[in-house]
Amino acid sequence: MDALRDRHRTDRPRNDRHRNDRTSTATLPSDGRAHNLSLVRQTLHSAGAMSRANLSRTLGLTRVTVSDLVSDLLERGHVVELGRSDEVRPGKPAILVDLNRQGLQVIGMDLAENSVVRAAVLDLDGNILDRVESAIALETGQDVVNKVLELASEAVGRATATLLGIGVGTPGIVNADGLVTTAPNFEWKDVALRELIQEHTGLPTLVSNDADAAVHADYTFGGGSDDMILVKIGRGVGSGLIVGGRRARGAHSAAGEIGHVTVGTDGGTMCKCGKKGCLETWMSVPRLELALAEAAASSEPEAAAGVALREASVLREAGERLAIALAPVVGALDLAEVVLSGPRKLLDGPLLDAVQHTLLERLLHQDPSPVSVRLAADAQDIVLRGAAVMVLWNQLGVA
Repeated sequence: MDALRDRHRTDRPRNDRHRNDRTSTATLPSDGRAHNLSLVRQTLHSAGAMSRANLSRTLGLTRVTVSDLVSDLLERGHVVELGRSDEVRPGKPAILVDLNRQGLQVIGMDLAENSVVRAAVLDLDGNILDRVESAIALETGQDVVNKVLELASEAVGRATATLLGIGVGTPGIVNADGLVTTAPNFEWKDVALRELIQEHTGLPTLVSNDADAAVHADYTFGGGSDDMILVKIGRGVGSGLIVGGRRARGAHSAAGEIGHVTVGTDGGTMCKCGKKGCLETWMSVPRLELALAEAAASSEPEAAAGVALREASVLREAGERLAIALAPVVGALDLAEVVLSGPRKLLDGPLLDAVQHTLLERLLHQDPSPVSVRLAADAQDIVLRGAAVMVLWNQLGVA
């Protein structure tokens, strides 16, 4: 039992900022029992196993109230008792309670990769327990929908504990009801993805833009700033915004949808949306890989030495275009961080440096620098983990 408790303490992502914010807002039971149940779950998720007495002190609620809340959560299967505390104190040893980390799981789905759709079974700490994927090659429309539904079923079959639900991160604009209003790269328009997956699996389902899911993951598990923008670069380009510690949705559920913003006045390549010079035509993974391949192509052996310089030039130009699109957003919202999420081999180096340099050139000079630019730590799985965060918040009130 001690080893089990220790594992919960070390595997759990820590974020003192979140813990302090949450534990200062307890209300009286009459003001909202659901709110206080959520606070108990949030506190245990952030701080780990605690006694009822410590929960009482942390939340500012009476021991009788906390005991009643814990009893309710035990009945629901949301928390479990782990055994006696090792803390030396007078009287009877306290019993530790924690979230049911072994008995509850979540499915996360990532539809934003360039050539595959991916799904995973995750625990309550965002750790991936099992994963599946399916190649989509050039499929669009209903063919992609069918692949997604098949993948969801396969992922559900891999679960080894009770599933709280399914979270999905997808390219495109997604409204609050999980309707993908438009996703040009999939040729989707008004696809009721949430409803389709929920009917297919029988599980509560949440659908969000992939970049919005990714920013949830970085903010919750990666220590992201309360004022940040995360740019997700894959099959397309999108971004998620956290402003004042809350994710910005926008009037049309399209906050952060920068992929189809035209950058520059020099024309550019035709985009799938029908415009020329969209950011995606410079920054998406397929476009970057194509531009690098063209830069490297040369039948003259003596020109090979210049390949690296031409490739670096391609990446710098892409970084500059991205910074041009980001600068007004960063300046207007006074953001502290720009986080890039995508293939490290493409983003790290000239492209990242160009984003940082161009941003600082276009923002009001301050000392220290008004904004930092970094790569996401877990780009490969960031959407999967962010999708899991959405489910945790929806089902348990944990974020």
